[in-house]
Amino acid sequence: MPSRRSRAAWTAGLIAASVTIGVMTAAPANAVVGDEAKDGQYTFTARLDIGSGAGKRSCTGALVESQWVLTAAGCFSDDPSQGYRIPAGAPKAKTTVTVGRTDLTTETGTTVDAVELVPRGDRDLVMVRLAKPVADIAPVSVGSSAPQQGEDVRVAGYGRTQDEWVPTRLHSAAFTTGAVSAGTVDLAGKPAEATTCPGDDGAPVFREKNGTFELAAVNTGSWQGGCFGSDDAEKRTGATGTRVDDVADWIRQTYVRTLLSRADWKNASYLTSGYFTGKGAADSKRRMDLFVVWKDGSASLYQGSDGSDPKYPFTAEYKLAGAGSYWKDARAVTGGKFAQDGSEGLTVRWAGGKLSTYTHVDENGFHDEKTLAYSDTWKRARLITAGRFATNNLRDDLLVLWDDGSTSMYSDTGKNGVSKETQLTKADKGWENAVEMNAGEFTGKKTSDLMIRWNDGQTQLFPGVDTAGYHGRTQLRPEHSAWGGAAQITVGNFTDANGHPDDILIRWNDGNLSYYPGVDASGTHGEVQLIG
Repeated sequence: MPSRRSRAAWTAGLIAASVTIGVMTAAPANAVVGDEAKDGQYTFTARLDIGSGAGKRSCTGALVESQWVLTAAGCFSDDPSQGYRIPAGAPKAKTTVTVGRTDLTTETGTTVDAVELVPRGDRDLVMVRLAKPVADIAPVSVGSSAPQQGEDVRVAGYGRTQDEWVPTRLHSAAFTTGAVSAGTVDLAGKPAEATTCPGDDGAPVFREKNGTFELAAVNTGSWQGGCFGSDDAEKRTGATGTRVDDVADWIRQTYVRTLLSRADWKNASYLTSGYFTGKGAADSKRRMDLFVVWKDGSASLYQGSDGSDPKYPFTAEYKLAGAGSYWKDARAVTGGKFAQDGSEGLTVRWAGGKLSTYTHVDENGFHDEKTLAYSDTWKRARLITAGRFATNNLRDDLLVLWDDGSTSMYSDTGKNGVSKETQLTKADKGWENAVEMNAGEFTGKKTSDLMIRWNDGQTQLFPGVDTAGYHGRTQLRPEHSAWGGAAQITVGNFTDANGHPDDILIRWNDGNLSYYPGVDASGTHGEVQLIG
């Protein structure tokens, strides 16, 4: 089986250029003898430069989240004989990571310092945290299925080639998987001369299908036959990868630590939840996603986690719109089911009196916008929320609080638009004091409940709202409660994808973020602090 050669066998001059992978002893680093990558190809591939001077070494890695790169732990090992067992924490040597730069002589992509190492411990893997997120480069998804013997994969790396000592361009080659064992997979080149070389340690081993990529392993060993500068007698070209499918949860649990904390939540304007990504509500392992509109007009979608840790309800952030986009004109936003197929989207009231629906929203953006109304009347819609207020509808209904304190319901909005209105209350000075309105499933009624937070911090539930109106109310928070310090509130399943009652998520005025799981008619039951 291929493994790493001792770094001690190399001269200082060779070490300064790169450090090798070899046979049985562990030493950092390994380029792919294959084809030059095209501009913009495999941009999730990262080059790591570790240390400086005679001790400088280079490796390859994969961007698995905008602030995290996965690579071989052996890249950071001081003593090759110790293999991949390295300490967690800040890298001992200055480490810079370049992502999205197919041609290293250009200034495309991003170069950023590495600030933290989180080694797996039981195999040759380490998560590398970057000083800041990488923008505009899509991370590679981490596969959850084990490699199958005879499966076609590809490896991309910045290491040596047959005739280049320090290539300036990313290379890639096709491989076939061989024997699969606990934690590793053998790789054979297609054609046979394809191999990995010094500088390719940690290189992504990935599946490629219909233009999408899925990480199956990282390169951690090679015989290096045919690599420039290798032993001429060595003809073997096989390589070894360290599997990632069976540690995908560890990878996610590592990178979600920075997911919410890097955002300035004081700058969030609107929050709403829904099953936007994946298979929607039918995906029983998933918790709800969170859609955020920021004050600068950008918009983000936080994907609900399939993990069980209540402190980390989201597993990825997708930037759906940049600063200055049309989302700066949003004045009210709600998520819900507006299509018969059960997919979930958004209804938005815009500054100019336009009301529109996106029947589906996912990590790729906003789909199928339909204008429901465009008039001065809708400038008066102060708060909106979507819920299951009519028992026989496949789509959600829209409840609107107008600027005079009156409320209206529009049934089956996805089918009827806003043509089917039921006035629930007439103008009411008291309702003018409402500052937050959300539909949720708290009391187990046949229809959705309505949660209202008033401007004095008092928060109430109106159980089982329907076309006949409101049927009493219960108190969640009294007057002058701490909830007066809430900036935005949204309702959803953030702890259990199939769970009822719903949770309440709050963005506080000080920028902290928390949620209350399993809220019901009897009140809240503990608080989970996400930020702060």
